[in-house]
Amino acid sequence: MNDLLCKIEDIGIVPVLCLKDADKAEPLAKALCEGGIPCAEVTFRTGACVESIKRMTEAYPQMLVGAGTVTKKEQAEQAVRAGAKFIVSPGFNPEIVGYCTDHKITVIPGCSSPTDVEQAMEYGLRLVKFFPAEAAGGVKMLKALSGPYAGMKFMPTGGITEENMKDYLKLTQVAACGGSFMAPEKLVDKGDFISIRAMAEKAVRRMLGFELAHVGINTESRDEAAKAAGMFESIFGFQKSENDNSIFAGSYIEAMKQPFLGNKGHIAVRTNDVGRAVGYFKRRGFAFRDESASYKTDGSLGAIYFRQEIGGFAVHLVQK
Repeated sequence: MNDLLCKIEDIGIVPVLCLKDADKAEPLAKALCEGGIPCAEVTFRTGACVESIKRMTEAYPQMLVGAGTVTKKEQAEQAVRAGAKFIVSPGFNPEIVGYCTDHKITVIPGCSSPTDVEQAMEYGLRLVKFFPAEAAGGVKMLKALSGPYAGMKFMPTGGITEENMKDYLKLTQVAACGGSFMAPEKLVDKGDFISIRAMAEKAVRRMLGFELAHVGINTESRDEAAKAAGMFESIFGFQKSENDNSIFAGSYIEAMKQPFLGNKGHIAVRTNDVGRAVGYFKRRGFAFRDESASYKTDGSLGAIYFRQEIGGFAVHLVQK
């Protein structure tokens, strides 16, 4: 996939927006960016679409703003002139896809059948919109549809909610989910951007699913680590298990056999997707120890340490 599509996958959520008033475009973009979702698909369902795209991209050039519900080539042309970085269509329209590919414009056409996907592949596309996701069979249908097409990624849209989003994002074939649940039309119309920011933050946290994994204790030797782990076992019944570098007491306490990162030790935080979590934190200005990264057998990021310590503890993300 190209760099823009990789950024969309990194963000993981694409808000689908229906703006009736372009004056709300800039504060809405601000709310989404501050809420951790610097991306939006502004639909051609109203006459304010083009002007909204223009205002969003001018105010927040770092934001990935695209045009959605594009059903005519002329709409794609207007959107790109306004600053849209990508085009999304509800179905597979060869005229729109052909125009975009000829002009090197990122296009994400709607696909809901093997025929649609194969057409997309013929144009060299590697990301398509699975639409309407829930009505077309949901996660079960997407699994079946994506099975024969290795390398194709999907952006399910249509019926996606905060509750079912994680079921889609668990699939390796899913690059991102599109939906309006973090910026519902009624809140946009009211201009309640404080609530939209809070809903965006909640959606990101739900997607990443942070939770405490374990606490690491730095000791000076294997004997000291065994003693520390043994005390947790005798007091709380956390059974000891040893590996090359440490001794665990249950899954909660890790006693290091020699001092490791962190003045006092380390704290591990589990997440649904380490790669997306790293992207999220980097956009917020956090740095990571690249040398600490470990990878899973499929090549995806499995764990990595923040560069900054918290209260004398090194902190690292680990894959659930």
